[in-house]
Amino acid sequence: MIETVIFVLKIPDLKQFLLLALISISSATNAQKVDSIYVHLYTDSLKKGTYNYINIDGLLSNGRYIPLDSTQLLFKSSYGKFYGNSLFIDRDCPVEKVKIEVTLRKNESLHKEFVIYIKKKEDNERLPTSEEILERIKQQSKEKNKSGKG
Repeated sequence: MIETVIFVLKIPDLKQFLLLALISISSATNAQKVDSIYVHLYTDSLKKGTYNYINIDGLLSNGRYIPLDSTQLLFKSSYGKFYGNSLFIDRDCPVEKVKIEVTLRKNESLHKEFVIYIKKKEDNERLPTSEEILERIKQQSKEKNKSGKG
């Protein structure tokens, strides 16, 4: 004979269980130590008049990578102002490059310094519309079919 056992948790018990589970998961994640930090930029230059996200990843002792933010990192720069991981460069920026320093708060020996240049060309380029792209693809397809029928 097989017996089925059903556990019924009352709402206060369920809340306590979820809180305990969340704390356990959180402490397990935090138990991993960041062994090194890496800079992974989305661009090769900083844009004036905007926020430029500085992407820093940490390599954990278990081999996994995690994104790091300003709660775990200390950001400094030779120009501009940091808001979290984003460096704001104003429109009338007179410098051609910015030196950035990133330090892990829990281990100051994990430190990176790098230079990023300021973009000189304005972002006023007109990008093609979806319709223009589709028309270009159709045109290229027609030309390909004509040249292949010779």
